[in-house]
Amino acid sequence: MKKLVLITAAVAVLATPVLAEEVKTVGTAPAEAKYSTVGKDEMFSSKLKGLNVYNQKDESIGEITDIAIKNNQVEALILSVGGFLGMGEHYVAVAPSSVSVRHDEKNNKWLATMNTTKEAMKAAPEFKYPK
Repeated sequence: MKKLVLITAAVAVLATPVLAEEVKTVGTAPAEAKYSTVGKDEMFSSKLKGLNVYNQKDESIGEITDIAIKNNQVEALILSVGGFLGMGEHYVAVAPSSVSVRHDEKNNKWLATMNTTKEAMKAAPEFKYPK
């Protein structure tokens, strides 16, 4: 019986810091939850990430690897450009307005295009993730 009491007390003491841990929040939430409806033609980040971006010459100029969001707005699309098999590639942050994303109903897939060249993307300022 003494062992059971001792184990229970030890667990309670060890759990106290976990229970007292401060919860951090991001942004402000309204007092009441608001709900939305999502149509079948809306874009999802899971479909956008990994999407190859092509130029008007149908050349692959990069791949969307991430999405930068600020104040609930998409600020930039992060593209991986250059390189081969992950070697020599770098990231470029582009304005969402410079990338056209559309759904090809015939082939049931998403397409992304941008009016630029491979060379311009390789020469673009490199984006580095903040630490």
